Amino acid sequence: MAKPDSVDTALEQALQRLAVLADASSAMAGTLDLREALRRLCGVVLPRLGDWCAIDLLRDQNTVQRVVVAHHDERELPTGRLEGTLPPAPEESDDPLARVLRGVGPLLLDEDALREGGEDAFHSAQRELFDRLSAHSVIIAPLRTRRQVVGALTLARGAWRTPLDDEDVALLEELAHRTALAVDNSHLFASVQHVAERLQRSLLPPLPVSAPYEVTARYVPAPTAAEVGGDWYDYFPLPDRASALIIGDVIGHDVQAAVSMSQLRNMLRALACDRREPPSEIMHRLDLITEALYPTYMASCIYARLESTATNHWRLHFSNAGHPPPLLVEHDGDTRYLDDSHGLLLGVDTTQERPDCEALLPPAATLLLYTDGLIERPGESVGQRLRRLREGAAALAREPLDAFCDEVLADFGSGSSDDIALLAVRLPN
Repeated sequence: MAKPDSVDTALEQALQRLAVLADASSAMAGTLDLREALRRLCGVVLPRLGDWCAIDLLRDQNTVQRVVVAHHDERELPTGRLEGTLPPAPEESDDPLARVLRGVGPLLLDEDALREGGEDAFHSAQRELFDRLSAHSVIIAPLRTRRQVVGALTLARGAWRTPLDDEDVALLEELAHRTALAVDNSHLFASVQHVAERLQRSLLPPLPVSAPYEVTARYVPAPTAAEVGGDWYDYFPLPDRASALIIGDVIGHDVQAAVSMSQLRNMLRALACDRREPPSEIMHRLDLITEALYPTYMASCIYARLESTATNHWRLHFSNAGHPPPLLVEHDGDTRYLDDSHGLLLGVDTTQERPDCEALLPPAATLLLYTDGLIERPGESVGQRLRRLREGAAALAREPLDAFCDEVLADFGSGSSDDIALLAVRLPN
């Protein structure tokens, strides 16, 4: 016997609702950017469940921010901004959104109920939203985590569609629950990322006064990871009046990588100050220490000595352990990579000799040391990135050193999934 049409219809509707929930979860899970996740949610909900929707989040001190307003037909959105911070809601406001943000709901509202509330600025902003986007029936559901309400999800239909009903309320309540989890996870991720970044920055040294030349550095954490990394830079004067320049990267993205980075940095400082030896010998000693104390870790590093010459030039004596080559940018825009010295990573093979390299740096030149987060991107070869970096740096040859570094990061730092550290030196005329 064939099933009644009503059973088939109910089954089809149930499957459609499950599909909405699955698609919404998948859409929000596809990005770590909260605003983008919420926009993707609206893209799933509209027009299947409604004509337009809005998402409001509670910020510090109970400030309400309208993060997203979306319509299934973008042409229906007014030119004026509907998103942004809402006026403060009176503590006992009867406005439906204010009640939901206090924990009531979800609420199913008809046209009359939409206008309930006082004449305060908060309710006026809500009324304006409903009037401008034509709301005939509305559901406002709280975004509720285990601890608190973090916002509200509003779904609306116009008069030309069947009004929202109790079944829609149940579905939107489940969507709001999943959205609240995404909001909560995003806040947790941001908090962990902030702590991780503060830890990483605390492990990087302050740069001492660097006369007679300028020295500046930059550190940018990985934008998509709540983990500390192993990138570091260092600069300090040596007892023999030369200066030490260091850039390095411990392989890995965890607390242990950051701790190892800090310990390697301190040991390299001690070796450089204690022994007046060629950089290759200093790196060899550091390699032996790495093998003894951190046998499972590898790191790339450049250790360089910078000292003046009698000809008003500067001599750079360095050893490179598997690190991207330094870039020399002369004042007239000529550029070249100092890639004559390139040895194995630290922690690979302590029996191999480490190469040394010397280069004469002309007056007013800029030397740029950087980690691989600046030059590695999916879909683009390292060779292409190095050529682009060289061309971009040439155009910045006469910019002030801080502007030089900021422009390099602006032009080449976006899109990185790794930390980026820069150390730049500008020599005197």
